[in-house]
Amino acid sequence: MTSLRDSLARRFERESHPLTQTGASREDHEGLEVTRLSFRTRAGEPVRGLFCRPAGASGPLPAVLNIHAHGNQYGIGCLELLRGRPALQGPMGPALAASGIQSLCLDMPCFGARASVGESAAAKAALWQGRSLAGQMLGECHAALDWLAVQPLVRADRIGVFGISMGATLGYWLAAVDPRVAALAQECCFADFASLIDSGAHDLHGIYLTIPGLLDLADNGSIAGLVAPRPQFIGIGDLDPLTPPGAVDKAFAVTRAAYNSVGGSLILHREPASGHSETPAMRAAVLEFFSRHLC
Repeated sequence: MTSLRDSLARRFERESHPLTQTGASREDHEGLEVTRLSFRTRAGEPVRGLFCRPAGASGPLPAVLNIHAHGNQYGIGCLELLRGRPALQGPMGPALAASGIQSLCLDMPCFGARASVGESAAAKAALWQGRSLAGQMLGECHAALDWLAVQPLVRADRIGVFGISMGATLGYWLAAVDPRVAALAQECCFADFASLIDSGAHDLHGIYLTIPGLLDLADNGSIAGLVAPRPQFIGIGDLDPLTPPGAVDKAFAVTRAAYNSVGGSLILHREPASGHSETPAMRAAVLEFFSRHLC
């Protein structure tokens, strides 16, 4: 397990994309204290972030890193935290704050204020350089955890991760190799990649997700199994072309076996009549999951 985790951490470029904070400004926003954050990458690219905290809260609180989705909507980025997106029941920032949980979201490369660089160009450049765009995203997510873990108003032992679609895959890959993630909730992107390749459904994913040789190291079920024994919530819709039942069942059997061997809470929430979107029941289950495991 340790060797697999270390090998994945190298593929996921864990230490390769540090972020340096360059600014912060606070404002009130409908019961929230919102801090607009500025970071820079090692190469000097500016990165925008949002940090939400319940208004009037005192003392350290749990926090969730919200990794935003793709959805071919490159302009949203970290604004998902405050404005939501069509695939979500509403923005997670206010919903988590109502449970006493803070949240952070950063623009991933090619999204939000970084959308001037296209996904295809960035992914191809990274692949030609022996890297991957997904690896850069994951490296910056590690850096986001670095930032959260040293904030005096954050309980470093109560940091969770949430994501839907792109954010889901990045979320469980992140949690697999970063033990600082205390609880993970992922929606609408858990499936066995080899099964998707067999059916052709893998081509529904963007080029950003391509990590050469990943399947030679591990399948997604094994990667998600590395999160054990930490609590993990998986929400999927059976009508979602990215999570067909057969591919979900194959991956989940491997993840379930990992949890059976070491313990821990693993929840698979299935919606037989739902597709690639969060349902009201899924949202309620996620909020209850974080309240139980982080608060």
